Amino acid sequence: MDEKKIILEIQNLSVSFQQYDKGFGRTDLDVIRDLNVTIHEGEMVAVVGSSGSGKSLLAHAVLGILPYNSVLGGTILYDGEELTQKRKEELRGNEIVLVPQSVAFLDPLMKIGPQIRKGKNDSESKRKLDGIFEGYHLKQEVQELYPFELSGGMNRRVLVSTAMMGNPRLVIADEPTPGLHMKMVRRVMSHFRELADQGAGVLLITHDLGVVAEVCDKVAIMYAGEVVEYGTLEQVFRRPTHPYTKGLFASIPNMAQKVRRLTPIKGMMPDPTCLPEGCKFAGRCP
Repeated sequence: MDEKKIILEIQNLSVSFQQYDKGFGRTDLDVIRDLNVTIHEGEMVAVVGSSGSGKSLLAHAVLGILPYNSVLGGTILYDGEELTQKRKEELRGNEIVLVPQSVAFLDPLMKIGPQIRKGKNDSESKRKLDGIFEGYHLKQEVQELYPFELSGGMNRRVLVSTAMMGNPRLVIADEPTPGLHMKMVRRVMSHFRELADQGAGVLLITHDLGVVAEVCDKVAIMYAGEVVEYGTLEQVFRRPTHPYTKGLFASIPNMAQKVRRLTPIKGMMPDPTCLPEGCKFAGRCP
C-alpha cells in the first residue's frame, strides 16, 4: 500500500508569551514546548489533555491567530511547504478550516445563512446548506436569524456546518461538541470521519476520550504544554506508557475499566511561570 501524503507536519513547535512585570521587567511564559505532530491524508488525529495544557494554542498556532504578544518557534509544514503567516492567511477558511471552540467566532451582525455560505447566493450553495442543516436538525428559517437569536447548542451546530460547506484539505476542530447531546455528538463526529475518509486531514482537539476511541486514528496526549504520549489508538489506549495517560484513563468513569478502578489525579498542573525541571508530571506522579 502506498504511503499516504502528509498534509500537516508540526516540528519542534514552541509557543511563548511575553509579559511585563511592574516596571520594565519582562517574563517569557513557555506554554508549548518541543511539540511534534503529523497528519496524513485521510487521517483523524486527536489532541487530548486537561484544560490549560495548550491544546487550543496548538490550533491557533497552525491557523496563525495567536495573540500579538506570542512568540512562535519551530516549523509547520503544509503539503511539504512551510506554513508562513502569509500562507496561513491565504489558506485559512478555504483549504484549512477551523471549527472553533467558542460561538463568539460567529459574526453577531450577519445572518446565519449568508455567514455560513460566505455570501454566496447561488442555488447549489443554498441547496447544500439546506441539506447540512437538515442533518443537524436545524430548520431552514434559522438561516434568516442572527447568532444571538439561537441557543448555545444551535450555534454550536451552525459552527460545525462551516466545515461541511466547503471541500477542505485540513479541518481543525477545537472542542466542537460541548453542549450537544450524545446522539448529535456522534453525528458530528461521523461527519468529520467522512471528511477524513474522503482524503482530508482532521485535527480534533478534545477532552472526550470516548469520542476519540470511536473515530480517530491517532492520539496525542498533552500535559503542561508537552506531548507526553503519541501513537495509534491501539498503542495509546491498550498500552499506555506515560503515568499521566494512565492517570487520565483512571480518572474518567467510562475509561476507568482500562485500569480497573476510578482514581482521580491528585494535585494541579504546574503554573507556566514556575515549571519544574525534567518531567512536568513528576510532582503528581504516584
